[in-house]
Amino acid sequence: MAGGDLADFHACVAPGAVNRESQAEPPACRVPGPEGFLASALWLRAAFADLRWEVEDVAVSTGTAAVSCRMEGRQQGPFAVHRADGSVEQAFPSRGRTFAVAQTHWFRVADGLVIEHWAVRDDLGLARQLGWVPPSPVYLLRMARARREAHRAAVRV
Repeated sequence: MAGGDLADFHACVAPGAVNRESQAEPPACRVPGPEGFLASALWLRAAFADLRWEVEDVAVSTGTAAVSCRMEGRQQGPFAVHRADGSVEQAFPSRGRTFAVAQTHWFRVADGLVIEHWAVRDDLGLARQLGWVPPSPVYLLRMARARREAHRAAVRV
């Protein structure tokens, strides 16, 4: 997720694999299989620099793996959340701040490839560390501008 390319995703994600976390992501991320997983990675990389996941623990059971980790990085660009129809619901402009938040990622695996992914994330902790909440009046204006710009960019694609 932090640096792989399409070949890397083909090596570990099955065709048709589902990312349950993609509902709030851009439409390209909702495509099943390696292409959708790569689109999710590129979406995160556009918003966050120095992105990494520090694995703290892994548990494996028949066909399922759980990874407890910390996602770390620095916001470098706007982070846009999308509606079911693909339109931009909200955009959070960068303040250049760093973050480190707890996450647990779950994977269903078959024949050595991911076939399904979902996560439990500390999104409120992320929002607090990046200064998204509580928003100041000035930041609310910046959010409105970032949402308009993200919507325009999404329409052009």
